[in-house]
Amino acid sequence: MKILAVTACPSGVAHTYMSAEAIVKKCKDRGWEVKVETQGSIGIENAITADDVKDADAVILTKDMPIKNEERFQGKLIARVGISDAIKKTDAILNKIETMVDKK
Repeated sequence: MKILAVTACPSGVAHTYMSAEAIVKKCKDRGWEVKVETQGSIGIENAITADDVKDADAVILTKDMPIKNEERFQGKLIARVGISDAIKKTDAILNKIETMVDKK
């Protein structure tokens, strides 16, 4: 399974990076490939490329503020989650994504 994620929070600091860290850890624990782009106060870091998108099974987007360049994920399975849920409920989010991918 290959997961992409873009995290962004209103202040663009702590929660942006805490959610990215949680998603990476939980995906790696499952043996999944993962790449997380952060859109924080210092701009976009670890930018997701067109090649990344092409091979992705699903995309996690935080919904607390607009995600820049969201159109690049058109046609992909997208899970929109709150920034706090990305930190506290990561396993539940990944379980739901796995179920949705399996149904495709």
